[in-house]
Amino acid sequence: MAKLNQVRAVAAPSRAQVFVERFPLRKAVQWSLFVLIAVGVGLGSWKTLTLPAAERYTPAQWRDFVVLGIAQGAVYALIALGYSLVYGILRMINFAHGEVFMAGAYTSFFFADAMHRGGFLNRDPAVALVLILLTAMAGSTLVAVLLERVAYRPLRNAPRLVPLITAIGASFFLQYTFRGLFGQQLRGYPRFDFLRGKWHPLGIPILRTQVVVLIVVAASLAFLTWFVARTKTGKSMRAVAEDKEIASLMGIDVDRVIVTTFAIGGAFAGIAGVLFALVFEHVHWFMGFFPGIKAFTAAVLGGIGSIGGAALGGILIGVAEALGPPLLLAGAHVPSPFQLKDVVAFMVLILVLIFRPGGILGTGEREKV
Repeated sequence: MAKLNQVRAVAAPSRAQVFVERFPLRKAVQWSLFVLIAVGVGLGSWKTLTLPAAERYTPAQWRDFVVLGIAQGAVYALIALGYSLVYGILRMINFAHGEVFMAGAYTSFFFADAMHRGGFLNRDPAVALVLILLTAMAGSTLVAVLLERVAYRPLRNAPRLVPLITAIGASFFLQYTFRGLFGQQLRGYPRFDFLRGKWHPLGIPILRTQVVVLIVVAASLAFLTWFVARTKTGKSMRAVAEDKEIASLMGIDVDRVIVTTFAIGGAFAGIAGVLFALVFEHVHWFMGFFPGIKAFTAAVLGGIGSIGGAALGGILIGVAEALGPPLLLAGAHVPSPFQLKDVVAFMVLILVLIFRPGGILGTGEREKV
């Protein structure tokens, strides 16, 4: 009996061992990281806001940063819609979507350049802008549908890693195809005369291009929300997103719904391409990469698969890019803080994946791949 008690004493774990085994290490690391980030953000903001008056940003400059961030974020939101729609249907990330955005901008460039040379661009700017948007939508939609038909449909039942690798390969293919066809130089995008200068809605001076961006994006998001909620095709998309097999048994053409989803995402990417070109006044064969990655970050931040999440994530990423560098780095006297705006966007992606993988409007749960 004494030997049995000795064996039990040896086999029973000590309190220290139980504590170590039950200690939530991941939570502790997350909270430690959160505290460090909060301290860093607070310290950087305090140092910037307490700079001498001659070195400090004025309230008007902060206002301009916010407006710029919202305008940029609106473009990211339109691109992010493509990621969210495709993920909601197929549970895959279309990493070639940035190049769909680039294709729309390039397609519209040649059309806009021809109208500019003929004088129609500024003679009837409203009609010209609508035609440019329709051209970009057609170009991006065609590329998106071809991607689905050629690259993704044959791999629909393959392991999820295979379409992901294919999407990355398709992204490089489109980049270097456009580079080979149209050259690697920047091409200046034609400017509308009526978009020069500023408007003053509610007494706030805003660049006219930014006002047009916000109006077009708001109208696009409203239309997509209505389309998905009210139309027969939109209801079919929601059914396929819920369960493809059951939707097929109910008589829904799943292939048609998937193609429609890619087409809608491509059309909105084309609109985003035109708006981006109007703001930055150039197109380039590599122009889709960074906006595409930031739009993916926006989709993850808002909750990928959610239309509202894509819009919210895009605005937040845009504002973080515009406000983050001057707010956090100006007080540390970093020579070129605005050159680090891409770091802010990618840092947001890392933090979202660590603290809330499901996004703001998502479940917050990790999904197995």
